[in-house]
Amino acid sequence: MKKKYDIAAYVWPAYTGDEQRTRIFWPEGMGEWQSVKNAVEKRGQRKDEISRPRKPLWGYVNEADPQVMKMEIETALKYGVNIFIYDWYWYDGRPYLENCLNDGFLKAENSGDMRFYLMWANHDQTSLLDIRTSDLDTVIWRGSIGRSEFEKITERLVRKYFTLPNYYRIDSSPVFSIYDINNLVTGLGSISDTRKALDAFRSITRRVTGDGLHLQLIAYGEQRFAFPLDSPENICTYTTSQLAEELGFDSITNYQFAHLTNIDRDYLEILDDVEKEWERIDRECRVPYYTHVSVGWDNNPRFIQFRPGIVRNNTPENFEKALRLAKKRADRCNVPLITINSWNEWTETSYLEPDDLYEYGYLEAIKRVFCDEK
Repeated sequence: MKKKYDIAAYVWPAYTGDEQRTRIFWPEGMGEWQSVKNAVEKRGQRKDEISRPRKPLWGYVNEADPQVMKMEIETALKYGVNIFIYDWYWYDGRPYLENCLNDGFLKAENSGDMRFYLMWANHDQTSLLDIRTSDLDTVIWRGSIGRSEFEKITERLVRKYFTLPNYYRIDSSPVFSIYDINNLVTGLGSISDTRKALDAFRSITRRVTGDGLHLQLIAYGEQRFAFPLDSPENICTYTTSQLAEELGFDSITNYQFAHLTNIDRDYLEILDDVEKEWERIDRECRVPYYTHVSVGWDNNPRFIQFRPGIVRNNTPENFEKALRLAKKRADRCNVPLITINSWNEWTETSYLEPDDLYEYGYLEAIKRVFCDEK
């Protein structure tokens, strides 16, 4: 019998001009497609430091258009991607960049065929997105929030999204991923207060949906944190694994290989480090880990001057090798969910959507590994 895998690709919901607040970053009115369209080749000091911009085969489509998303859903499913993880934002007391999800994906006539869940991208929003000010790193909106704002968010999330039939669940519990654990605890005040807030989140989820809540932590490797336990004077230190356990997270995954190791290397060298990280997690962490694979990294389209740190040789063939390693671990650990960065992170050069260099190569790699083989 053929084994079933859940292949979940992160979606960066900025490829639309329908969100008015994006105009401060991308005044042309097409979202971050503006940066992709205007990207130019750049070279660093070394011979192998070359940033070559790629162009989308589908064009600069508006992903808040349900007809566009109908096509994208069909394509994703055809090649084995059956879950979208939408980056979800809340800044300045209101949601941000929800148009691609609400107006595009959820209104597509075939949206019920594709499951989705949300990753709260609760990092600070800086001037990085505007190429004119990307080197300044000025904070535009803070990602950390207090308890009353957290309750407002969770109530809205549960009622608006968790109740939808195609919202992704693990063991009947809707999955919700949190990107920045530091901002989460800093905003809520302490470990004790964060645990109480997350328990309240579970309670409202159970009250509205009748099911539990699966909380997923995005890890940047094994970091160390210092947080108040229950008062400002009582500071405790935690590793990422300890913090996930202390706060009651149900699983861990990653968002990017760039968060785990030096990515200014050949893709296969990076995979060696990634495999070691998976082995460390399996050895040391008691919270289940869902395997992550990244396509690549090069964020030069967001900057005027050359930025060092580019994954080299991330061909579809080498990406397929990473997928095979992920599949092997998923089988060994009985964790069939695999997260991928990403569906459309064009300005970080880590995407599955077809481009003018490899066309459908990355998607074909997924299909070969997870759909065609028995």
